[in-house]
Amino acid sequence: MRKLPGIGPKTAQRLALYLLHAPAAEAEAIAHAITEAREKIFLCPVCGNFTDVEPCAICQDQNRDGSLVCVVESPRDIIAFERTQDFRGFYHVLHGVLSPIDGIGPADLKIAELLQRVQSGAVKEVILALNPNVEGGATSIYLAQLLKPLGLKVTRIAHGLPVGGDLEFADTATLSRSFLGRQEL
Repeated sequence: MRKLPGIGPKTAQRLALYLLHAPAAEAEAIAHAITEAREKIFLCPVCGNFTDVEPCAICQDQNRDGSLVCVVESPRDIIAFERTQDFRGFYHVLHGVLSPIDGIGPADLKIAELLQRVQSGAVKEVILALNPNVEGGATSIYLAQLLKPLGLKVTRIAHGLPVGGDLEFADTATLSRSFLGRQEL
């Protein structure tokens, strides 16, 4: 259980003890659900999101704006954006970011698929929505250099202070970015 992300030793022990004390049918149902998910879930051939239909439900949605593609690092980022209900374009999952220290280069990501996708002509803007860290920044710069010569508008989501955050506790990089990403009222 400790191999699962976010599960520490105490939680792993609690989960293991629960499963050992649970009725056999319940433990078997959980095991079956995990096995079934591993067998039936695959990557959408269009966007790279997890799905059980081809293409995924988002890529099938006729009400979305085909001129917008939001590039994210992982499928969990799509879940976060979809919760806001603010973005009505399509997504492209890179399945990671550039990280030379970890041996992750452009060929290890879904960059070639992104380039092929945007060359269809329907896409007008690519929104880079990668995490605001060194790897996310480097990947965004790399992608912008590849996409801009194709005549696409390349934007990046704003970075700054969280809603409800206190200025006195914000680090200098976050404060600087909040000034750079300011909007007129």
